[in-house]
Amino acid sequence: MADDPSEPPADRPEAPELPAYVLDPLENQSPERLEAIASYARALAGWKRQAQDSDAAERRESESVDEADVAALAERGVSTDPADYDEVPTQGAYITVKETKPGYRYYYWQWREGDSWKNRYICPVESSE
Repeated sequence: MADDPSEPPADRPEAPELPAYVLDPLENQSPERLEAIASYARALAGWKRQAQDSDAAERRESESVDEADVAALAERGVSTDPADYDEVPTQGAYITVKETKPGYRYYYWQWREGDSWKNRYICPVESSE
């Protein structure tokens, strides 16, 4: 059945899961145009990955804590090693301060996972000691 030329590849098990509004117009294109579309899609995916990486770097630069904050955490006995926290990746995670409501500031690990941002609570900015 997979060698049946009367069936477009979208009806086959190896076809990617794409919505009909994407697949239907593709089935009407010539092989040459499909190759051009595939080339453009690869270039677009690369550009989007690069933009995503740039966004992550800019966000990290603007939101990550400085060396004084890291030193203050260490003095309080709070680890700044992502390996010491469950579910926090050892690459790409950084410490940031989030204000949940006015006057309530907390340290969090933050990292990019796919198209979304993830975070994990560390401790309050102000020590309760």
